[in-house]
Amino acid sequence: MQAKIRDCIIAFCQGLSVPIEQIKHIVDYGIIGFLLFLSFITFAFAIERVLFYRSIKVEDYRNRTAMELDIMKRLPTIASIGTNAPYIGLLGTVLAIILTFYIIGENQYDVNPGDIMKHLALALKATAAGLVVAIPATAIYNALLSKVDTLLAQWDIAHDEQK
Repeated sequence: MQAKIRDCIIAFCQGLSVPIEQIKHIVDYGIIGFLLFLSFITFAFAIERVLFYRSIKVEDYRNRTAMELDIMKRLPTIASIGTNAPYIGLLGTVLAIILTFYIIGENQYDVNPGDIMKHLALALKATAAGLVVAIPATAIYNALLSKVDTLLAQWDIAHDEQK
């Protein structure tokens, strides 16, 4: 059974016709780079939203739904990043572990346990990067959502007083 799985992985990697080291760099830099990009997007949107929330005047809105649409912009993107970043990191880890098993399979008679542990530890960095992106994104989303609730309550108060 193990030989069949190893043969499938070898066939898969050989079918890619890309050297293993290049695949490793693609996984490392591609996944980590994408997560850094998502982190940049999260912080850029958060800064934009905070600046918008500081400048908003609830009295200027006659319709609560129009205000809600304006203040909710970009929040779903931040929520999606917070939700999906761990999965992107996990994908990088799984791909790196597959590559580690492939390297072990190629060098099965010269396997150094220290090298295996080093490869597996490096594979986990993608999951860690996913969590490093997801945790702040989720915290930012929750903080911004709290501000949205506050602004909507202020709108309700302002328009109740006008009646």
